[in-house]
Amino acid sequence: MDVLSETLKEVTSALNLLGIRYAIGGSLASSARSIWRTTLDVDIVAAIAPAQAEAFVKSLGKDWYADVDSLRNAIVTGRSFNIIHMRNIQKVDVFPAREPFHQTQLDRATVLPLGEEQIPCVVTTAEDILLAKLRWYREGGEVSDRQWSDIAGILAQNPNLDWPYVDSWAERLKVADLLERAREDVQER
Repeated sequence: MDVLSETLKEVTSALNLLGIRYAIGGSLASSARSIWRTTLDVDIVAAIAPAQAEAFVKSLGKDWYADVDSLRNAIVTGRSFNIIHMRNIQKVDVFPAREPFHQTQLDRATVLPLGEEQIPCVVTTAEDILLAKLRWYREGGEVSDRQWSDIAGILAQNPNLDWPYVDSWAERLKVADLLERAREDVQER
């Protein structure tokens, strides 16, 4: 089994076993929803509670590095945390679902097959990964060509986006100006 498929299978199995709602986001989601590109890690939004940290670490098994206290602290403070599949040297960034946009991402996500083995995974929608990418681009100082390329790819490959939804959330997330700029860039190409 390829590295990505094995990592996805194990981490999603652990989340499913514990009944933790999740959605794959980041570059893996944007690749699944638009133009494929390689990525070094897996990003997941998860509705994980501090009380679930220990059970989550145990359910991952011995091939994973995950510190229970660090996870619990990150969940309590609403910060992301890393877990690492040691055998595959694959990092997974988990973002605790602590705000309305995260909850919306989880509610709207759909199942898609990912990796060479086509592992069924819950993946954020094109609209939600677009909004998340715009937000990350803004928070990163608006300098990442890779993020901007992902944004353009999502727009170009998904002409039937739910625009009222995207526009509404872009305003709430304070990225409406970036969305408009991205739309113009894609139209000019």
